[in-house]
Amino acid sequence: MGGPGLRLGVAALLYPAGVSSRLQLRVSPGAACAGIVGRHGNAWKGRVTAAPEGGKANAAVVRLLADTLAVPARNVEIVSGHASRDKTVALEGIDHDEIERRLASASGAGKDS
Repeated sequence: MGGPGLRLGVAALLYPAGVSSRLQLRVSPGAACAGIVGRHGNAWKGRVTAAPEGGKANAAVVRLLADTLAVPARNVEIVSGHASRDKTVALEGIDHDEIERRLASASGAGKDS
């Protein structure tokens, strides 16, 4: 079965070490429903149902991105904009191109109306 150094866990295969990206996000807290809704200039626009008080909206942003991008919440960190609608988010284990594909798919961008 090989030595302990030869074993790879599922997480190591799905979330490669050393791959990281930053994402610009415009957030609308207190929305009727949560989701990624499209582009906002160079950033993506997201909505969360949580109110912007006591870090609730920021926690909801982390959950939304983790769920939408199919990465663990521990791989999502708001690095700037904690008290702002405009946020910079660091994402570990997923590259920029894959982030763009998944957010576009989630928002319906590029689909025919």
